[in-house]
Amino acid sequence: MRRLLALSAAAAVLAGVGATAYAVPSAEPTASTGPAAQPLAGLRVLISNDDSMRAAKANNSDGLGLYELRRAMCAAGADVVVMAPWQVQSGKGTAVTNGGVVTAQRRTALPAGYENDCATAPAKGAVFGVCLADGTCAADAPSATPADTVKLALRGGLKAKVGWEGAPDLVLTGINSGPNIAASVNDSGTVGAAVAAIDQGVPALAFSSSGDASNASFPRANYRAHAEFGARLVAGLAERGLLTPKFALKVDYPDVSAGQRAKAPVWTRVGDGAVVYHAFEQRGTSDSFDIALGLCPFDGSGEGECAESRADADSTWLLDKGHVTIAPITWDRTYGTPVDGHRELRQIERYVRHEAPRP
Repeated sequence: MRRLLALSAAAAVLAGVGATAYAVPSAEPTASTGPAAQPLAGLRVLISNDDSMRAAKANNSDGLGLYELRRAMCAAGADVVVMAPWQVQSGKGTAVTNGGVVTAQRRTALPAGYENDCATAPAKGAVFGVCLADGTCAADAPSATPADTVKLALRGGLKAKVGWEGAPDLVLTGINSGPNIAASVNDSGTVGAAVAAIDQGVPALAFSSSGDASNASFPRANYRAHAEFGARLVAGLAERGLLTPKFALKVDYPDVSAGQRAKAPVWTRVGDGAVVYHAFEQRGTSDSFDIALGLCPFDGSGEGECAESRADADSTWLLDKGHVTIAPITWDRTYGTPVDGHRELRQIERYVRHEAPRP
């Protein structure tokens, strides 16, 4: 049985509607305790997302996960720069802007508790929001897309803003508010930004975290657990020489906000059913249609487009079984083309199955 939700009420399921002002989160993260090993020392990392860099909403749907990821990567020794959309751009996929002017404006007042996370790194964890404006990004300025931000960064933005020569070693996208699984992967700006990176020969991972039981709020606990796991996952891949631009990795994290633990990572495929879908309801006999979000049942009982036929589907292992799910994503839309990077694919699958960190 499907459920339809009004777009305004359910927007958080797909990471919300754009914010127009900066506000600090209501609860401050706890401070890091003592020095830690830095397995990613020297690694240059670009972070983007599709939720924006605002972190202003009470339900944490507009970029709080980005700051948790930035914190975890800097704690592991990476040199991090953020270039993210100015407004929430959830559902933009690989969309790009084909003309006009973009501005990468540095955010100087960061959310409370995150100001000093990257203080000792060369780039200081600089955070830039990218808008479609000439000169200054006003609060209500239209936003660049997720793919725009990555393309800008890799095609001169990082050099101009922080002096980086050449491409970063890695692009991370997220942490998204809500999972990107099954059919929604095609719409995901988080995944689209990662695809933009590998399209330009830079390794990339896309991170997305589940919301709480309400599907409308995204607890800090989920972002933090995912970020800390993600830093260890990246460290393991880097140590083994498995950061590859042949394909991106999509990493989804289950809800742990009620105290439950995430289960071990599982190597999956993108599901062939839907979890969230767009529905259109006509307004009487008019030419207008309301856009609503449909939610498929999470217990495997879906029919039609909600039906899932793959036993190794990301949605099944994440939502039904509570595992971290990891799936390879490629830019290549050519059906039946031989897979490039067979060796890397086998090595990373083996790593995920047998050696990857446990939550």
